[in-house]
Amino acid sequence: MDLSLSDEQRQLVDSFAALYARESTSERIPAAEPVGFDAALWLALRETGVVEMAVPERDGGWGASVLELALVAEQHGRATGSAPVIEAQVAAWLLAACGVPGAELLAAAMSGQKLITFAPRPYVGPHLGLVPAGAVADVVIALVGDRLVASSIDERTVVDNLGTLPLADVSAAPDAVTLAEGAEAVALHSSALDRWLALTAAELVGIGGRAVDVGAQYAKERKAFGVAIGSFQAVSHPLADSATAIDGARLLAFEAACAFTDETDRETELSAMAFAFAAESARDATRTSLHVHGGYGFGMEADVQLYYRRARGLTMVYGDPLTALDRVADARYGAAG
Repeated sequence: MDLSLSDEQRQLVDSFAALYARESTSERIPAAEPVGFDAALWLALRETGVVEMAVPERDGGWGASVLELALVAEQHGRATGSAPVIEAQVAAWLLAACGVPGAELLAAAMSGQKLITFAPRPYVGPHLGLVPAGAVADVVIALVGDRLVASSIDERTVVDNLGTLPLADVSAAPDAVTLAEGAEAVALHSSALDRWLALTAAELVGIGGRAVDVGAQYAKERKAFGVAIGSFQAVSHPLADSATAIDGARLLAFEAACAFTDETDRETELSAMAFAFAAESARDATRTSLHVHGGYGFGMEADVQLYYRRARGLTMVYGDPLTALDRVADARYGAAG
């Protein structure tokens, strides 16, 4: 698999890396807590067309590939951005896939009139738990029973979390718009979930990769017994193991992203697999980097704790890696009887 980027993809990565360097600094991320939302960052992202990217050209969007969206998601993870990029992109794509029932809301999302989010978990009633961006969204798209609905938020309770994420438990409004029903609704939600898992895997790769970079830099600068602590095997070897795991997670995340174009029959399997491996790799990498920092790493003034917290909070929005591996098994072997 060739992971070298084209000139256009490199420009995409560089432009978003520069944007996050300006708009998602280590000072602004804690300032966005406890809600976990930076309105200025979201505005800057909206002005770049981050939502329109995910919408097919036939529906008025830019028609970016899932791989291109994954490149943005990785930069979002490296910056621990306090904005619901992935959820808004998946929601916009899903509205486009729904056709006429979602057309009005899609126009509102693309124009910036409404922030519309996607809930990856299925629900059985109107009370929706741990909705990504539920703390700030105007509308949530969720699978409730066998209905795919787009609902304004009747009530919301912001979830206290350490992951700097705008999570909330919300209640769907009684007049929620039905986008699809029955098998069609389940299939549409499943396709959107595949995209969410693939892009979130790329975000987790960015989180883990940046944590390794931060840990390696600290190991070069911090000295003990007159030498840099990075010269000790107990420090360098765990960092090397984490870097190797993150490289593998990146390969799998990009393979999953490419499957939406090249191997559509495997997109469910690969997306869930990529999420599971990226979640485990990012949690290990952030833990290793935090311990390399010693006691300093546990203080709120150290940047590494941002990555440590985000990796754990983000993983639990959908479920732990075992939940994703169950989805892999269902995709490959069929749902358990």
